[in-house]
Amino acid sequence: MAGNVWLMPLKNLDDDACAIKLGEIAGLDVTDAQRGFVGEPLRMVLIGLEEDSRHPFAIDANGSAVGVLTLQAGAATLAGWADDDSVWLLRGFLIDRRQQGKGLGTLAADAAVVAAAKLTAALGGGQTGVVLSVNELNPAGRAAYRKAGYEDRGQYLGGDSGPQRTMYRGF
Repeated sequence: MAGNVWLMPLKNLDDDACAIKLGEIAGLDVTDAQRGFVGEPLRMVLIGLEEDSRHPFAIDANGSAVGVLTLQAGAATLAGWADDDSVWLLRGFLIDRRQQGKGLGTLAADAAVVAAAKLTAALGGGQTGVVLSVNELNPAGRAAYRKAGYEDRGQYLGGDSGPQRTMYRGF
């Protein structure tokens, strides 16, 4: 729990609770401008539920999903990090367009670091923090990550949607 958001680990839910949460996630929407930066929420979560290295979360506020994010082990170079295993990759992070501008993204980005530290303790992976890449044309996203304590570690040109900024926050 961070402020008024809670990250619900979808892999920990029973089948009924997961089905309810997936229904909420299916109703999430993004702005047209965001579509180039983020994927389709339900598809991202379903992929995460199938892969052992991915840990998808519903971002909940007031009892329902307002967004999603995934923490992935062994994939940090996808965000421009020097190696795959020393940090968690934060990917597939989005807040429903109707919930944006309320500070929920910053709270969820902060909560992701806490969740990643718990996963490291539980799984023994040895990670020391969280890395992500955010498109240079997404100033709101970059600002939310900075407010949540992530440091800009430079430009990354390996993404599919143009120049990115690699951002990191340690535990």
